[in-house]
Amino acid sequence: MLIKKIFSMNNRLLLSALLLVPLATAAQTYDFDLTKHQPVYSDEVGYGYDFVTAPDNPGQHDVYFSVKVPDGNYRVTVTLGSRQRATDTQLRAEARRLLVESTALKKKELRTYSFTINKRSPYISDKKRVMINNREKSSLDWDDKLTLDWAGKNPAVNRIQISRDTTATTVFLCGNSTVVDQNNDPWASWGQMVTRWFGPKVCISNNAESGLTAGSFLRQNRLDKIMTMLRPGDYVICEFGHNDQKEHGPGAGAWYNFSYNLKRFIDVVRKAGGTIIFCTPTQRRAFKDGKIMETHGDYPAAMRAVAKRENVPVIELHDMTRTFFETLGEEGSTHALVHYPAGTFPGQTMAFADNTHFNPYGAYEVARMVTTGMKEIGLPIADNLVSEWKPFDPAHPDDYRTFVWFLSKFFDNVKPAGN
Repeated sequence: MLIKKIFSMNNRLLLSALLLVPLATAAQTYDFDLTKHQPVYSDEVGYGYDFVTAPDNPGQHDVYFSVKVPDGNYRVTVTLGSRQRATDTQLRAEARRLLVESTALKKKELRTYSFTINKRSPYISDKKRVMINNREKSSLDWDDKLTLDWAGKNPAVNRIQISRDTTATTVFLCGNSTVVDQNNDPWASWGQMVTRWFGPKVCISNNAESGLTAGSFLRQNRLDKIMTMLRPGDYVICEFGHNDQKEHGPGAGAWYNFSYNLKRFIDVVRKAGGTIIFCTPTQRRAFKDGKIMETHGDYPAAMRAVAKRENVPVIELHDMTRTFFETLGEEGSTHALVHYPAGTFPGQTMAFADNTHFNPYGAYEVARMVTTGMKEIGLPIADNLVSEWKPFDPAHPDDYRTFVWFLSKFFDNVKPAGN
C-alpha cells in the first residue's frame, strides 16, 4: 500500500515495474483496490483484468482478474460489494473452483472472505515437467497466473489482497474427469466444488485430469509434481477406477496393475510424510428396474482391499453416489449430469446425454459427499470446514432447482476424455 500512497495513477508504468519486482522473491504481497482503474492483464505488467477489457460497465457479468505469481499457495482475501449499488456475486478461482456462492449485498454493504489458493505450472525441474495434454494447455490451472473470477446478477469485487502462504495444510487431489477442475461449462467435477467448504487453513490442489488412470497419472509425472509441493502433514486423495477398467495388456486388471499402482501412491506419499486417502469411484448413471447397475467391475473392491491391507482411510463415493442417483430416480438424475437439449449452450448443435460427467449441481452434491466422508472417517482437516457446512445425506439431496451457478465465458461442446 505504501507504493500506492506515494505514486499517483498517472505513474502507472512506474508502479507496474515496482510491483513486478517481488515476483522473483520468496514472499509476495499484493493489494488491489478495484474501485480504482486497473490495467488489462499482460505478462509485462503482471496483473490486471484478464480475458475481458476492464469492467467499466458496473455489474458486468463474469469478470476475471489475474496476477502473475510463482508456484505455491497464496492467502487471498477478497472484499465483495459496492458502495454505489446493490450487488450479487459468486466468486471462483483458477479453473472455476467455487469459493463463495451467490451472495446478495445491499448498497454500501461490504463482506470479506479469505481462502488459500494453490497455483501451479507444469514445471518440476529444468529436465522434468508434467506431461499435460493439449486440452490442459489452455486451462487456468496450469498457467503462470493466479486468477479470480466473479459472476452473478450484479457482481462486484471491491478489493483483492494476495500474499504467499506457507502454513496452510494442502490437500492434493489425484483422479480423472470426475475429480478434475473442468475448465469449461457445462462440465464440472467435485474437485472444483470442494474448495467452497474450506477456510484459509486448508488449500486444495487439484492435479486430476480427464481420461487418466492411476498408471497414466504416475507416468505423466503428476505425482512427482505433487512431491515438489507436499510437506509433512499434507494429504493426498485418490479417486481412480473409471478408466483403469478399460486398460488392456499384460498385467491389466483390478487385482494386479491397478492394485500395484495404488500401492505406489501409498509408498511415495507416506515416505514424504503425507497422509493418503482413497475415494471409491463415482457411479455411472446406468439404471435397471429403478436401481443403479454396477459398471466398475472389481475396481472398487480392489481399492478397498488395498486400503484395508495398507490401513488407508476410504471415502465411499461409490456407495453414496449410488444412493444419490437412485434417490433422484432415473429421470431426475439427469439433472445432476450433462444432459441438455441442443442449443442450450453457444455452438451446441447436438444434445448432450452424458451419464458419467457431472454438471455444476451434480459436482456440488458430490463435493458435499466428499466432505461428509472426511468427517465420518475422522480426518483432522474436517475441523476446518466452514461454519455453514452441514453433513450431507445422499438420500436427501438438495433440490437442483434451487442451485445457483452462473455460467462462465467458456464453453466446451466436446465431452471430457474418459467415461
